[in-house]
Amino acid sequence: MEHAERDEAFWAPGTIVLENTNQSTNRLILHPFPSEDPNDPLNWSTFRKALNFGLVCFFVLWTFVQLDIGSTAWGPIQEELGFSIDLLNSASATNYAALAVGCMLFIPFVHKYGRRPVYLFSSALQFAASVWSAETRTSGDLIGSNFISGLGGAISETIVQITIADMFFVHQHATLNACFVFFQSIGAFLGPVASGYVVDSQGWKWMWWWCVIFLGANLLFVTLFFEESKYVPVENGKSMPLAVEDRENQDRGLKASADIKGGNEAVRSRSAGDVEFKQSSYRQRLALITKTDEPLLRHFYQPIIVLFRFPAVGYTALTWGCTLSWFSIMTSVQATYLIEPPYNFDAVGVGLMNLPPFIGAFLGFFCGYLNDKSIIYMSNRNVGIYEPEMRLWMALPLAIITPAGMLMFGIGLADGVPWIVLAVGFGIFGFGLTVTGEIALSYLTDCYQDIVGDALVGVVFVRNIFSVIVLFALTPWIEATGILNLHIQISAICFAVLLLPLPLIVWGKKMRISTAEIYRKMTLRQSMHRMI
Repeated sequence: MEHAERDEAFWAPGTIVLENTNQSTNRLILHPFPSEDPNDPLNWSTFRKALNFGLVCFFVLWTFVQLDIGSTAWGPIQEELGFSIDLLNSASATNYAALAVGCMLFIPFVHKYGRRPVYLFSSALQFAASVWSAETRTSGDLIGSNFISGLGGAISETIVQITIADMFFVHQHATLNACFVFFQSIGAFLGPVASGYVVDSQGWKWMWWWCVIFLGANLLFVTLFFEESKYVPVENGKSMPLAVEDRENQDRGLKASADIKGGNEAVRSRSAGDVEFKQSSYRQRLALITKTDEPLLRHFYQPIIVLFRFPAVGYTALTWGCTLSWFSIMTSVQATYLIEPPYNFDAVGVGLMNLPPFIGAFLGFFCGYLNDKSIIYMSNRNVGIYEPEMRLWMALPLAIITPAGMLMFGIGLADGVPWIVLAVGFGIFGFGLTVTGEIALSYLTDCYQDIVGDALVGVVFVRNIFSVIVLFALTPWIEATGILNLHIQISAICFAVLLLPLPLIVWGKKMRISTAEIYRKMTLRQSMHRMI
């Protein structure tokens, strides 16, 4: 990054001053800059933030347990209910279709009525879907329970990013995204391990009854302890949207470092004004609805505009969508082929094959913390100026690592090699999947934090549509090309997609500058609506 970029006439969304390098000891600049209001989630105590985010992570964990354990029981379900592999794949595809549709349907209500009611509604749907899954007897039950399960889990990826943006600062985003992806990995990888033992010892129905128990607990915890993190500044009891010039001063970060402290203090005093702040009561913090007069309709179509207008959103959609689609393929393939010779795995064996990607995900978890540290280091070298593309350098090695794991798994499965080779390949893929998600999601949040909800609706929609397509096409795809060529093809596509950080590192800032005006308009429309 050239220091001269600080003098550019155009604002690049996401470019901020992260450190004041004019002091003898570099001082980290908080972004977004918190108000004086103790009810501002940015000002919450460490305990309150930890409790809220802990509940979010528990919600994510059981969302992905519910979404990913079904494949471990395919063998027993086929024997007992006579369902075909094609029907089971179709049920999984229905699940992903509901994930895509549900995200488009529910996230607009997050902006209108707050985070808390949507978390509660989602948790209730997941609870109901698990009861239905446990009582499955017909193909209609199978498809219907998967559809409701998908609707219940639809908000999981998007609303978590909104919650992170509500409560935490830019220099913490990758660490918190690492926590999100790690708990997602616990659910997706360790959930099938546990369910394999449950299926073997108690039967496949009890796999779902255990979900009923824990999802019931999740619903109770969210009801009693999850605080609303949607915040609208207030003045004398009325909402007070952040002034346009103040918001842009905070976001641009292109002023001289010597002026930073004074500029931020001006914003601080202005936000305080004549307001007398009062800590909300426990009852107020658990209000069912936090309503604004913001129109709903815009948030139903704006995600499509954001998806195709903002390059960072398109990059995250392609990256996150492709890698999770390949995970869906690998999960389905192992559930189908590992129960046959030469492996002859039972439900426990199929479940245990999810341990290696979890180990890979665990190692990848620490890369989120390293990514946050790396951007502070690079910002310091850039006279305190942070560019979101600084996150992407750590993504480049994944273009080799992730496809390598996929090839090891696919070639090994085609050749009937010992299962340990498949496990290593799956573990490498799990590492790549986790780190890719951490970096892509953090990059998007840093570029367009004020519209992250609409941006992630588009991302999750693309991600789930990809999974629907590949799962519906999987059986004929394998029949046409074979298991070996399938993995070679998806590895080649994965390699190409994971090279996208290269053009973004070179031209990403210019792309952000080109989107500054439309981003500013979207941000102002959101910030000007008042609390009812």
